[in-house]
Amino acid sequence: MPAHHRPSPERGQLDLFHARPGAFAPRDAQDLMSFPFFSLSKSHRTVPIDFSAGTVWIRVEAVPDHGMATIWDADILIWAASQIVEARDEGLRTSRLMAATPYEILTFIRRGVSLRDYQRLKAALDRLQSTTVVTSIRQPAEGRRHRFSWINEWKERIDASGKPLGIELILPDWFYRAVLDDALILTIDQAYFSLTGGLDRWLYRLVRRHGGRQRAGWRFDFRHLHQKSGSLSPFKRFAFELRDAIRRQPLPGYTLFLEADAGGRALLAFEPSSPRGQAVESFVPSGTLRHVTSGTAPTCHQEPKQGLSRRGQKRNRALNLESNVLTLTCFCSATSCGDNASPFQSATDRLTRKAAFTCDDARRRALERASAAVCPRCGRSRPTSSR
Repeated sequence: MPAHHRPSPERGQLDLFHARPGAFAPRDAQDLMSFPFFSLSKSHRTVPIDFSAGTVWIRVEAVPDHGMATIWDADILIWAASQIVEARDEGLRTSRLMAATPYEILTFIRRGVSLRDYQRLKAALDRLQSTTVVTSIRQPAEGRRHRFSWINEWKERIDASGKPLGIELILPDWFYRAVLDDALILTIDQAYFSLTGGLDRWLYRLVRRHGGRQRAGWRFDFRHLHQKSGSLSPFKRFAFELRDAIRRQPLPGYTLFLEADAGGRALLAFEPSSPRGQAVESFVPSGTLRHVTSGTAPTCHQEPKQGLSRRGQKRNRALNLESNVLTLTCFCSATSCGDNASPFQSATDRLTRKAAFTCDDARRRALERASAAVCPRCGRSRPTSSR
């Protein structure tokens, strides 16, 4: 008997769970939102993703025939998580063995239902099944690892007359247990499925996971985000795309800002968007020569400057230390250096990258700039740039 016709031992031990009809809130697993598990490009990727931070490490591998599962393929896992949570909340019994029609899956994740969309769905299932993940996340003992595929197996269902009935798939235990844990699941905006860019989708999931709905928001170092994304793009290209996302503001429910720390590093900051109907908190240009009331606390007489935030904050938001343990500013040996006093440094010495400067470098550069301001021939002061 051919291998692909043999009955699966795992399938025989699982009850079949039929997908629930109707529209309900999409849910996502926080682990999938926090770490680089998927390719952010639709192009065929076989280069593995390797990520490590503290005790967490991940390796994602792909096969040449199908390539790595993409962040668009992960929509199927969002559908599965949403189905399981909804059924559990209604008191129904769930299972890793799920049955559904392609139409049910495609309409939930806001895709078309043409023949081409059906073919793309099958290709996504192939990538999810062939992509393998090895990780230390949620392993009870240090050093242990868990290897799995996003889908253990899937098949097309037909009746006795050969009429298509839909598909069946088996979810991995690692993912299924995360979905059943309330603390590891978050509701996401339906508009997420309308995001067309891989970076936009990844940013939304990261922001939703780390920022949640906290009024003050969070911020991340650009280089740390580059590492956390698993992207193959060079850092300069990645930073350009981040700045473009800040300009476009594509994330539903969140506003992005560009900030900088004391060392001049670029930071991505974000916070929940203001609810509809709330008064504007910053100056708004009115196009008149005199002050015009607008219903805001200040007068509308000038355009807001490019500041730390739209509220005119005078300092940066608090660091998201949980996700920025690798982000250190200065690597000098002086014990008095404030940038060298990170509580995470001892735990991450082997993970941190070498910084571009130290305190000694900064002092040397200041002296060089001071000496450059005097002409060596006449001794007169040279004009300095106002920039």
